[in-house]
Amino acid sequence: MSTASLTPGDVPVLPRNREFDIARSLAGDWFDNHPFKTAWFNAMSITFPLGEKFFIDSVRHFSDRIDDPKLNDDIRGFCGQEGFHRREHQRYNEALCRQRGYDLEVMEGRLENNIRRAYRFMSPLQRLAATAAMEHITAIMAESALSADHPMLDRADGAMQDLWRWHAAEEMEHKAVAFDVYRAVGGSEKMRRNAMRQATFFLMMDVLMGLVHMLRKDGKLWNLRLWRDGWTFLFARGGILRRIWPAYKEFYREGFHPWDRDTRSLLQSWKDGELVAA
Repeated sequence: MSTASLTPGDVPVLPRNREFDIARSLAGDWFDNHPFKTAWFNAMSITFPLGEKFFIDSVRHFSDRIDDPKLNDDIRGFCGQEGFHRREHQRYNEALCRQRGYDLEVMEGRLENNIRRAYRFMSPLQRLAATAAMEHITAIMAESALSADHPMLDRADGAMQDLWRWHAAEEMEHKAVAFDVYRAVGGSEKMRRNAMRQATFFLMMDVLMGLVHMLRKDGKLWNLRLWRDGWTFLFARGGILRRIWPAYKEFYREGFHPWDRDTRSLLQSWKDGELVAA
């Protein structure tokens, strides 16, 4: 089991202090002019500020046990990137709820309760395993979002595209940091697979509950056509969750590592300001 960073040497985990003027976009259905699709992404954003603090704390807990210089650099970069993501999505969430009448305290309350239970019932190593699992989910969603094979974000408002692509690129850069720390401190294959099952369930429930809250406030919760569109968007051929299923399953393979999926071409493409096929 490796005790060092396996992030490629030409992939620096570089925090970029970006700010995005998205308030005007958030006032409407900024993704494909569609209420369900927009609410799905907005509900994901609701999970980020508290989730990313949990990730940062889970990795930092073990930082004094890491003696590999590159992995220590990666940890600092990971914490910096996640810190900026947390700040921008907090601003995003507050602007969204202010303009559209959603209750941020209600939506974050569920997350806060889940995190409190995690600290009560999970060991630091289990929380790190959960972080590694969640980082795989965000990384493969980011990979899909930046792929030219299905240019999903092209259907989004321009300002929102910029924010989500920045977030996606940095998720791919640091996708192995929590995983490498977990390996370095002796985390088992069994624990990380169990963590993925639990992380998937809680993430999907948190996003679904946020989605339901938003559609209810919008007066569209019982619009069956909207839910049919949503099912197609998520699960039909080409749907955003169906597309990541093969990559998701790789996490359960013995000996898996996030950089088994080499996404450097996508990162370079983002840096160059264009998309390439994955």
